[in-house]
Amino acid sequence: MTPDRFFALMLLLESRDAVTTQELASALGVSLRTINRDLNWLRDAGLPVTAHRGRLGGVTMLPGSGLDLTRLTPGERDHLSLTGLDERQRAELDASAEGRRALSKIAATQARRGDELLPLTDVVHVDSRPWGQARASGTSPASLISAVRRGRRLRIEYASPRESCPRGLVVDPYGLFAKAGIWYLVADCARVPRMYRLERITTWKEADQPRRIRDSQTLATVAAGLIDQWEHNHAIEVSATIDQTQIERAQRIFGQRLVPDDHEESATGRKVTIRFLYLEDVRALLPFGSAITVHGPTEARAHLRDLATDLAHHYAPSPTP
Repeated sequence: MTPDRFFALMLLLESRDAVTTQELASALGVSLRTINRDLNWLRDAGLPVTAHRGRLGGVTMLPGSGLDLTRLTPGERDHLSLTGLDERQRAELDASAEGRRALSKIAATQARRGDELLPLTDVVHVDSRPWGQARASGTSPASLISAVRRGRRLRIEYASPRESCPRGLVVDPYGLFAKAGIWYLVADCARVPRMYRLERITTWKEADQPRRIRDSQTLATVAAGLIDQWEHNHAIEVSATIDQTQIERAQRIFGQRLVPDDHEESATGRKVTIRFLYLEDVRALLPFGSAITVHGPTEARAHLRDLATDLAHHYAPSPTP
């Protein structure tokens, strides 16, 4: 259990008389299995957490046995309620100082006996940034968070990789979203939900109008819908065979867009379907070389052939004088 999830779980148990494991899992964005494992961890650590079955049941903690939050300022409580962020991401939001002060106040009220376990915050550190990732350019989360919290429209210049120059957009922001070490602005543009990578927002300005988001939509629901759309929507399905030695690598790169055929597997290769949003995206298969054989559709094979031909011409030996 990460320190953030530990404190978020404790805050939830402190603030409610009883809460179901499903409610805890939804609030923290984890599975029921993870929540049950976390609750078992709290019990093993000596915290009086109990669970009662039935319609009026739920998970409870005995009064006075949890975290002492009386010394926290409203700002410290607000920052401590952020879940799922590591120390680097808190720093990017300019929230690490408030979080550290809150944690130190809580720790100061919990005198540790010599035989007790060390605090999780002393022995666990999380950094979700991928290895070798360069420092992101563009807009930082800390510079944008105040404007987003004021609930105003934003005028942004966005540099899309599919366009030659940045374009101006007026967006209605829901908030900032961090996934896989990358920050996004989640917003409606002309009432259509979008995710914009902060590193591609070259400039932005706060508008005079309040944001106009859709009814019954929140940052969490819009982000979840966009992720589901990205993972499942596609314009082209590529049928291919992947060498067994490259299956794990391909699954890591393509995720849910790669669907194995459980009935087509041999000692040397496995039949799969890979879904792409655009035909141009099949260039992601080039790094696999001959370890992937594309069977169809015809336009995918033709595009890969053209890309490979261009690459071969680019590296062809120069003619001798």
